[in-house]
Amino acid sequence: MQLELSRYIEGDLDDIADYIAQDNPIRAVTFIQDIRTKFFDIQHHPLIYQLRPDIGEDARMATHGSYAILFRIMGEIIRIERVIYGSRDLSGIFKPSKWCAPEQT
Repeated sequence: MQLELSRYIEGDLDDIADYIAQDNPIRAVTFIQDIRTKFFDIQHHPLIYQLRPDIGEDARMATHGSYAILFRIMGEIIRIERVIYGSRDLSGIFKPSKWCAPEQT
């Protein structure tokens, strides 16, 4: 399966790194590397992760530390949509019909 990242991912990862770097710049770098490694775990075993119908019909969620990695399976493509703090009310943030925005071309 092919891995695809939404346009939000780099911003999400930058925000996470900036937050962690306030206390530990070295850990910020390794934490983001760990999240990127998790993307490849998701790519190779997407069906083991939790379905989240409260977020979207095809939404799935993996976690890394306190962060939720939201993704969906689209045929042969695994699309990572967002990486956000997992203690937030995810179903309140994302509307089931609009949990991910289409890419702009």
